[in-house]
Amino acid sequence: MLYVRIPSRSEKLASDVCATIESFDMEYRALKSLADIEYSENDIALVVGTDSDVLMAFHELGSKHVPILGVCETETKGFLTEVSINDLPKALESVQKKRYFVEESTRLSVSVDGKSVPPAVNEAAIFPSRSATIMEYTLTVDEEIVWRDYSDGVIISTPLGSSAYALSAGGPMVAHKARVFVIVPVNSLDVTRRPLVVPDDSKILINGIHSRARCEVVIDGTVRLKVESKVEVKRHEVPARLVRLPGSSYVLEKMAKKVQLAEELLKIPPSAKLILKTLEYEGPLTHRELVRKTMLPDRTMRQALALLIGKGMVKRKPLLRDARQKLYYIA
Repeated sequence: MLYVRIPSRSEKLASDVCATIESFDMEYRALKSLADIEYSENDIALVVGTDSDVLMAFHELGSKHVPILGVCETETKGFLTEVSINDLPKALESVQKKRYFVEESTRLSVSVDGKSVPPAVNEAAIFPSRSATIMEYTLTVDEEIVWRDYSDGVIISTPLGSSAYALSAGGPMVAHKARVFVIVPVNSLDVTRRPLVVPDDSKILINGIHSRARCEVVIDGTVRLKVESKVEVKRHEVPARLVRLPGSSYVLEKMAKKVQLAEELLKIPPSAKLILKTLEYEGPLTHRELVRKTMLPDRTMRQALALLIGKGMVKRKPLLRDARQKLYYIA
């Protein structure tokens, strides 16, 4: 069985994907959420959208062992979207002939004030809800206090997530098969504080959390939860399972491109960086949606988008529901 999850933002995309699957005479179910599916061996979830859509799908699956094939709705691919929408027929042929394998990536089991939350594929980030506010906390690993810190926040990342939020906060890039977690303090008042790499069988505790603003735990940039006093993190018993196809662009190549992008980011203004980060987490957006989410002035938005398009970092295409508007996405 092929479980198909397509973002509701595009009815035409959903129709085209279902028509493509039907042309292969494959048994499938199109769903808005994967939360209630009954999984059996050889089932696959096909998630169309961005890396954020794939992360959301993993949250919906919880502890189910369903592997996900991510399909990017544009011609570009991410770390979690294995194929572009243009290559969907070829990908379905490989799935139908079982020419694929399943790659497993460690996830984080996160408990907030004693209550379990969705497992994290990339990271669990703990920050004050108000920007430019210092947070005080204690880091304990395997019942030993490592440090007490005053910083903007702290990120606990998986190897897969090391090339996402943790990297932009100064963390190391970790090979995805490494059996480690990365703990990244964000803008610590202690200038000697550095990211910490620990074995992935460690039990991590962030407690003694205090700030003038309410503190929150953000799971994979999508799930936001209030935290009163402590966050506990350990390896989740069920890894994230990703369908990989023959000849796919592999992790080290993607990581190298990430390094090149990081070098380019040093040369662009903060407004352009904000737009890139917004597109990374939200997926493709129109000009109007970008202005609303970033709160940048319209003129600044136009200048930053022109710069990003000129550098090949962002692409645009006509919006299907209104050809007068453009949809912007990360190249």
